Amino acid sequence: MSARPSEASPANPIPQTNVDELIAQYDEELPQRTLTRRLDLGVGIVCFVVSLFVLKQVFFPLTQGNQYYLMWFLAFVLPLVFICYRPGFGRKSDVADQALEVAEAVDSDVGSGSAGSVVDAGSGAAADSTAKTRRKANRRSNDNPSIIDWVLVVLTFLTCAYPVLPFFSGGFNEFLNRQGSLTSLDVIMGGILLLLVLEATRRTTGLILPIFCIVFFLYSYYGAYIPIGWPGSHAGQNFDQIVNALYNDASGFYGIPLDVAATYIVLFTIYGAVLDKTGAASFFIDLSFSLFKKSKAAPGRTVALSGFLLGTVSGSGTATAVSLGAVTWPVLKKAGYPKENAGGMLAASGIGAILSPPTLGAAAFIIAELLNVSYGLVLLWAVVPTLLYYLGIFLAIEIDSRKIEVDYTPPPGLRAWPILKRGFYHFISLSIIVVFLSMGMAPFKAVVYATLVGIGFGIIEIVISRLGEPKAILLAIWDVFYGALSSGIRSVLPVTSVCAAAGIIVSTITKTGLGQVISDILIKGAQALSTDPTAVLIFTCIFAAVAVTILGLAVPVTASFIISWVIVGPALISLGVPEAAAAMFIFYYAVLSEVSPPTALAAVASSAITGGRVIATMWQACKYAIPAFLVPLAFTFTPEGASLVAQGGFIGAVWTGLVSAFAVAALAAGAGGWIIRRAGWPERILCFIAAGALLYLQPMSMMIGFSALILAVIVHLLLRRKPTTTSATTSDIGSTETHSTGSPAESN
Repeated sequence: MSARPSEASPANPIPQTNVDELIAQYDEELPQRTLTRRLDLGVGIVCFVVSLFVLKQVFFPLTQGNQYYLMWFLAFVLPLVFICYRPGFGRKSDVADQALEVAEAVDSDVGSGSAGSVVDAGSGAAADSTAKTRRKANRRSNDNPSIIDWVLVVLTFLTCAYPVLPFFSGGFNEFLNRQGSLTSLDVIMGGILLLLVLEATRRTTGLILPIFCIVFFLYSYYGAYIPIGWPGSHAGQNFDQIVNALYNDASGFYGIPLDVAATYIVLFTIYGAVLDKTGAASFFIDLSFSLFKKSKAAPGRTVALSGFLLGTVSGSGTATAVSLGAVTWPVLKKAGYPKENAGGMLAASGIGAILSPPTLGAAAFIIAELLNVSYGLVLLWAVVPTLLYYLGIFLAIEIDSRKIEVDYTPPPGLRAWPILKRGFYHFISLSIIVVFLSMGMAPFKAVVYATLVGIGFGIIEIVISRLGEPKAILLAIWDVFYGALSSGIRSVLPVTSVCAAAGIIVSTITKTGLGQVISDILIKGAQALSTDPTAVLIFTCIFAAVAVTILGLAVPVTASFIISWVIVGPALISLGVPEAAAAMFIFYYAVLSEVSPPTALAAVASSAITGGRVIATMWQACKYAIPAFLVPLAFTFTPEGASLVAQGGFIGAVWTGLVSAFAVAALAAGAGGWIIRRAGWPERILCFIAAGALLYLQPMSMMIGFSALILAVIVHLLLRRKPTTTSATTSDIGSTETHSTGSPAESN
């Protein structure tokens, strides 16, 4: 629940409909349709029923086995894609125009709100803009599915359910018994489902991933035409064999990616929806502001801390950046942050949501399944890297706050303790996940218990805040229960399509041995530059980082990780990198592609809120996230570096984490151009050298790194003893403002 009216609670400066559209437009998936009320209710009811089916599977699994469940799950979920998503590519310009129009309206009225709320300034503009948005929505044309869409819905259900329907295929057992020798009808149905999966993926994520799938399909079919002796040559597969691997085998459509989506991801999206419905986002942002209220840099610090906390709600980088920006941008603007800087910090902080325990991005669940380890162990691997990521962002934001003339006055009455008392139960539900996972409980059961606790406390908050209003209490409780379950399934529609499509690529790579071929090419490329084993490992890691980042520019994080794991993973492991370190290395670079120009979706979404220039915002986001681009290399360069992902015991994690923290601080100082005050290029270059040496966790390199860092501080103190009147350097990455070194902000 959001706060009671009498309490300080962030008002949302951008109407919620626009926030939702922005998230859909600039997230990994495309925006959903705007359905009529009756059809939207029907879809919500279906999603609610599917949620109950998923929850039932947790405690009372189907006796026919997991593949049987996956077939029914896909049959229920995939048809909804053709109802909820348009056959075109969305109305990007309309969404962006609306967002900018509302943001401008908020900007013009910042400071007109009442005291006692973090972002009451702009609430009046928000109300006006909400009304305007509703009027526009009422003028929209009918966005319901066409006859063709309904045909696809029916066809999708029939092809997905065909293997388990006794009057078509003979039943599930008979269908499995035909593995390797499918009937003509089996092949036809499988071929149709292949096309439908590609179309569903195109509707939800765009053209790139379906094109990848088609290329891999053609490679599987025409492999025999590649000259013998060429890399990647294989015997080739006929259409029946390909369909058998995708449709009948326990891989392909029904492999690990879809299994993870139907077993883990869907439950965590429901949990996130419960947190959202019970006001977790408002609570986390209020709490963050109250903790930093005495500092002029409070808005920037709040963005960093709120990004980490909101990650527990969404698990999506772009969604977190947009939700956070909708609340904090008016405050950031009033404090004096330039549009591009604010957008960059929003994007970088939001992306960290995918890296933050206990609800990491979808790829983290796939890591657990691929490596056959518990999800709790994957969370443990992510702890130190996540802390390093947010340390880098926090320092970068702090540096910017001192370089910019920040002028922030906290609103009166914003106290941490009352806010904590109001929403402490959000931390309880999160703690339940961690505690139950540490006790060895399966993650899908742990998250269900956490969801029930979140709903229970949410109901208590509703009852307390609406005493004497029985009708309002019942409606609010129903909104939490029904709304969370139905929206949880709707949120997983794009992930389901992506996971089913990723199965096509994984199946092809597995059946043809392409992964090992590309792995050998990576290693041979590194060996062409050097024959030294250490250098080969370093070059291979760098090539792999570039490859994963580039792939992530084109496809969603989940698909990027899956493809990269079967291609890049074997190369790293063959060079002695532990599986855990290799998996987290790939996971982090797949995530960081979301802040990588030229397609940094989180930065694009943030710039739509702030009104800043898109490319400049991307470079600012890159500046804030620079430590995150280098830290994963430390996982793989040395055996000691694997301790950062809990591969060397507690002591190893502590000392490598501390050394890496100094490296991150050096990177932040070098990129931001600030140590005690503005730093010149001599100190900045020394900081870059220190960071690189410290991230290579070996005794000699660490000695060099600490020496360079100490020398940088000494040079800085010597060169900056006398105040200078020269204008500030404009060489900061993506900088959009120039400030004099005598800025009053330096005294903060």
